[in-house]
Amino acid sequence: MDIAIIGLGLIGGSLARTARLRTDCRVFGCDRDGETLRLARELGAIDAELNDEKLRGCQIVLICLYPGEIVNWLGEYADRIAPDALVIDCGGVKRTVMEGAAEIAQGRRWHFIGGHPMAGREYSGFRYARDDLFDNASMILTPMPKEELPVLQRARDFFMDLGFRRVQFTTPPIHDELVAYTSQLAHIVSSAYVKDPLAPRHKGFSSESFADMTRVARLNEDMWTELLMLNRDNILPRLESYTERLNAYRDALRDGDAEKLHALLAEGRRLKESLEEA
Repeated sequence: MDIAIIGLGLIGGSLARTARLRTDCRVFGCDRDGETLRLARELGAIDAELNDEKLRGCQIVLICLYPGEIVNWLGEYADRIAPDALVIDCGGVKRTVMEGAAEIAQGRRWHFIGGHPMAGREYSGFRYARDDLFDNASMILTPMPKEELPVLQRARDFFMDLGFRRVQFTTPPIHDELVAYTSQLAHIVSSAYVKDPLAPRHKGFSSESFADMTRVARLNEDMWTELLMLNRDNILPRLESYTERLNAYRDALRDGDAEKLHALLAEGRRLKESLEEA
């Protein structure tokens, strides 16, 4: 089976390296950066550079671009995608992508499925791509309404072969609501946390908790600005709710209310334990 990967950054590059290692697929990739393409070829992440002729023979097309670029690429290359091919994006928001893709896919013979691999690193670019990035990760898929079950099974089987622990099917609104909390809020919190005036003096006084809190502050601000703005209607309620909860800890400390602080900490511990048990 031949697959095409559009965009060989961290996610696209990792998908390419994983597919080459764990499947018998031929992998064709493209990227606007010539140095990235050269590295991908030299390191064996792709079999060859993708062109129109190869695209027409690919049974799976993975679009690993920013959300706005996903729809633009799809509109430009829609007529060159093979009939019955699975076309799956890997963007971090789904409603915007699915709305644009639905218009383009209408009447076409290939199948578009929204996707989001729940895996990543604090670094971006092909140089940081890994063939184990998706081990035990979750792959979220948001298919078009009334997509046929055999098509969904094909998509699921492909990602399970890459090492994902589970493939989660959902709708674009549910995806965007939950990811606003599980991923996007965490990046905002980390970015704000690392701006404290004491941060430059942390060496010798910090441990894993500091590393955990600051890790994803090292983000790609171009991509994350786009993601956060596209999903701001879901992020704002989560951010406001988090601020309210954080203020409760502040108030307990300001008021010298040890009993209240103890209760807040105990509640957080119990909730974390219940998540682990689940």
